[in-house]
Amino acid sequence: MTQRLEPGSAAPDFSLLDQDGSRLSLADLRGEKVVLYFYPAAMTPGCTTQACDFRDSLGSLQGAGYRVIGISRDEPSKLAAFRERDGLTFTLLSDPDHAVHAAYGAWGEKMNYGKVVEGVLRSTFVLDEKGTVELALYNVKATGHVARIRKLLGIDA
Repeated sequence: MTQRLEPGSAAPDFSLLDQDGSRLSLADLRGEKVVLYFYPAAMTPGCTTQACDFRDSLGSLQGAGYRVIGISRDEPSKLAAFRERDGLTFTLLSDPDHAVHAAYGAWGEKMNYGKVVEGVLRSTFVLDEKGTVELALYNVKATGHVARIRKLLGIDA
C-alpha cells in the first residue's frame, strides 16, 4: 500500500503528457488552485460518469478559481478520444507506469469482484496555489463525488 497524502502536505511533483501529447508539470500549475482526480480508465461507465460530472460542474469550479485535471494510466491518444467523445473541456494526463498514482497514494490493493487486486484507487486531491494538499479523498464513488467536492469547498452548483 502506498502512503496516503494528508491535508497540509506538499503535493508530489509530476510531469506527464496530456491528451494532446504536451507535457504538463505540477510546477506549471503554481499560482492556480487545482482539483486533481485519479480514475481507473477512460471510456468505462464509471469513469465516464465521473468525467461528465466534472464537465457539467466545470463552470462553478472554474468560477471559484479551480482548474480540473484528470489522471489515468491511458495513453494520450485514448485520452484525446475520451475528451472528444464526451465533450470534456479539461485536461487529462497520462500516467502509464502509475508512478504519479503511487506518489499520491492512488494506487494499491482493492477489492474487485470479490478478489484482492492491485490497481487505481479512485481518488481526488484539492491543491492550493502553492501546491499544498487541501483535501485528500480516497476510494471515492464515481457518482455524486463532484457534488461532494463542491459542498466541501463551499461552491454552489
